[in-house]
Amino acid sequence: QEQLVASGGGLVQPGGSLRLSCDASEFPLDYRQIGWFRQAPGKDREAVACISTVDGTTYYNDSVAGRFTIARDNSKTKVYLQMNSLKPEDPAVYYCALDAGSWGTQPLCYGMDHWAEGTLVTVSG
Repeated sequence: QEQLVASGGGLVQPGGSLRLSCDASEFPLDYRQIGWFRQAPGKDREAVACISTVDGTTYYNDSVAGRFTIARDNSKTKVYLQMNSLKPEDPAVYYCALDAGSWGTQPLCYGMDHWAEGTLVTVSG
């Protein structure tokens, strides 16, 4: 079975930046959307940012809009989450997820059917 591989987490000071990467090279390029989610201790998992591979539309959680940017590389096998101006409320395990169409057409950030192992983002200092 195809696998997603997420990387790039780490420790950063408030106001700093990190870039998360997700490798989707094992998947056919016709997947519908891909995105990032996060789960902080004691909280539910939430969508952070997603991008449609059909029309390029994006979704951002209000809490990260203007600070985070989701983008795919030209090969469309990798997706990145550029996180700037990190805040103390951003730490979480971040997950990359992909919608390969198992449940038909879904809104952005819904219907994800493949998930990567999480990568930990810590903001401290």
